[in-house]
Amino acid sequence: MTARIREFLRHRAEDGPCLVVDLDVVRDNYGAFAKALPDTRVFYAVKANPAPEVLSLLASLGSCFDTASVAEIEMVLAAGAAPERISYGNTIKKERDIARAYALGVRLFAVDCKAEVEKIARVAPGSRVFCRILSDCVGADWPLSRKFGCEPDMAADVLEHAHRQGLEAHGVSFHVGSQQRNPHAWDRALASAAAVFRECGERGINLAMVNLGGGFPTKYLKNVPAVRSYGSAIFRSLRKHFGNRIPETIIEPGRGMVGNAGLIEAEVVLVSRKSEDDEVRWVYLDIGKFGGLAETMDEAIRYPIRTERDRDQMAPCVVAGPTCDSADVLYEREPYLLPVSLEIGDKVLIEGTGAYTATYSACAFNGFPPLRTYHI
Repeated sequence: MTARIREFLRHRAEDGPCLVVDLDVVRDNYGAFAKALPDTRVFYAVKANPAPEVLSLLASLGSCFDTASVAEIEMVLAAGAAPERISYGNTIKKERDIARAYALGVRLFAVDCKAEVEKIARVAPGSRVFCRILSDCVGADWPLSRKFGCEPDMAADVLEHAHRQGLEAHGVSFHVGSQQRNPHAWDRALASAAAVFRECGERGINLAMVNLGGGFPTKYLKNVPAVRSYGSAIFRSLRKHFGNRIPETIIEPGRGMVGNAGLIEAEVVLVSRKSEDDEVRWVYLDIGKFGGLAETMDEAIRYPIRTERDRDQMAPCVVAGPTCDSADVLYEREPYLLPVSLEIGDKVLIEGTGAYTATYSACAFNGFPPLRTYHI
């Protein structure tokens, strides 16, 4: 918790759980990415935290933006970024949304199949497209499914189809999995990308760009390597697979850009046991999966939870949210250590929550309001 967040919480009026994001941390994170990969353009993944304050800050710093919808494109434009700094990175787009993005000036689109190429060719002629390929995501705390991307050996066909449709076959993208704690995870994906470059070259199509995706982690309960470690490992892999002809590269940090900038203050609603001799307590908070902590699904992301009683004896407990849904349990399979002295009404601080929290709290399920957010 930064001194600025601590001071804000000390003076805020009680209004339920809230997320506080320190924009100075976001500024520092952007600088770290720019320094770690100086020849790579940063395309912030808007979905991680689309707050106007975050977007305006990053736009002023020169960041580009990875968007998943027309609404996100409009948010970025409103924040002051030109359309040339926007990628429509979702591979699943309605044709009318592609047309709208094109009308707004966007010219960079993701694809992973010929049908998506044909939509872009019809309503966004002359645009640049990059083909997303599948990656195994080994080493990621939040692995990605096969929903996005195609097998690498299909990518050249997709890009050639784009070329024949009058589009600019611009490059290849991949994603090594969110919260990727292995800096060397990009190596296998870059080997596949280089193979696509070679195959396209043999067909007379010269690709220019590799989108290295996201995956850059933030610190939760486990330490993670510094951003510079990722930069060094990625650059070595680029040299290994592309030699002296390193293509243009972009990265799409989301979690790594804003995760450690945010903190949620919540309250203990109930502490109970399921039987008189049950050794494991249930601690219910006034925030749960439906209030912004969706990434606790399958206990993939284990947030640091701090209390003012952390010097007391600790014991395992189940942590759950307040809603009338049995799925609203955060940590049960691997019980969480919390103070034995924890009581109803105590405040808890949930760290590393600047990314993928407020955006997952868009619906007032059970009448609980969406997560209040403050950017300072």
